[in-house]
Amino acid sequence: MTRGCLRSELGSASVLMAGIIGVVVALSGVALIIAGYAVGYHRARAAADLSALSGAAAYQEGRDGCAQATETSRQNGARVEHCDVVGDVIDFVVTVRVSVIARTRIPHLPRAVNAEAHAGPVH
Repeated sequence: MTRGCLRSELGSASVLMAGIIGVVVALSGVALIIAGYAVGYHRARAAADLSALSGAAAYQEGRDGCAQATETSRQNGARVEHCDVVGDVIDFVVTVRVSVIARTRIPHLPRAVNAEAHAGPVH
C-alpha cells in the first residue's frame, strides 16, 4: 500500500458517524411523535370510558346522561364530540365519543385523538 491510498480514506469514519447520528435523531423524533399519539389515545379512551359510565349511572337515576358525560369528560381533559342514549330506563346504552388534543405541533398531522365507549345499566 502506498501512502496516497491511506490519505484518501481519512475522515470517512466522520462522515459515516454523522450519517448514523442523523438516522438515530430522525428515528427518535418519529418515536416521540408516535408516543405522543399513543398517550393521547389512552387519555381519550379513559375519558370515553369514564364518561359513558357516569352518563349511564346518571341516566339510571333519572338525570340527563349526556350532560353528566359531558361534565365528566371535561373534568378529564376531553371534549364530547357525540353523545347518544338509546333505550328506556330499564334497558339502555349510552354511547359517548370524545376527543383529546394531541400534544404535537407538526403541521398536517391530526390535532385530536378520538375514542368511543358504550355503557349500559349500572348495577
